[in-house]
Amino acid sequence: MIKIVLIGAGNVASHLFKAFQTSEKCSVAQVFSRTKTSLENFETSTETTTDLKKLKEADIYIISVKDDEVENVIEQIKHKNGLIVHTSGSVPMLNSGKRNGVFYPLQTFSKNTEIDFSKIPLCIEAENENDLQILEELANSISKSVYKISSEQRKSLHLSAVFVCNFVNHLYSIGEDLCKENKVPFEILHELMKETTRKATLNSPAKVQTGPAIRNDKKTIAFHLQQLNKADYSKIYTLLTDSIQHKNG
Repeated sequence: MIKIVLIGAGNVASHLFKAFQTSEKCSVAQVFSRTKTSLENFETSTETTTDLKKLKEADIYIISVKDDEVENVIEQIKHKNGLIVHTSGSVPMLNSGKRNGVFYPLQTFSKNTEIDFSKIPLCIEAENENDLQILEELANSISKSVYKISSEQRKSLHLSAVFVCNFVNHLYSIGEDLCKENKVPFEILHELMKETTRKATLNSPAKVQTGPAIRNDKKTIAFHLQQLNKADYSKIYTLLTDSIQHKNG
């Protein structure tokens, strides 16, 4: 049984905790957070603390905090004998502790949105083969998709994820704004959004690109720009149109 201390109580940590509870290979001995209120959802299931100096001994310490705080947390617990890993996509594997690694779930998380963790890709990395095997065992106990990914690969993967998730979601938000401005129900676009994602996962996205940009429909493009009354939206539309046309010659 792999004994875990979870450092953090945010979106990622909350979903990891739920996933670990369903696994017979591990147990969460303690959850840390700087604020008492953020630990309320964990208190009935495991021990909690707001003091890093009071962390229990564990096989793995999983740091799931903001990227800017990861190095500081590792520095405070580097004396621990257990394997210290973080869940960040952009922070490299740090060597501050005695044993170091990465346990990165590639997904967008919201606390109150249920998710099937078994489908989430888990990217793991460690300094030595024994620790990598431990992380692989832990990862396989909660996910069917486990990948051994280097820090350099993960850095590129995280950048790609920003494009396909965060930026795309912002475009969804702009689409919702435009619908509201014209009193059109946003849900009319839901099936289009689903089909776009489906096609992009079944094919190379470049091969299924559609729309006025790739067709070079100049009149439609000009008409769309006339409709946009926010400078930011016009810039985004023009930038994406130019990018699509440049990529496709």
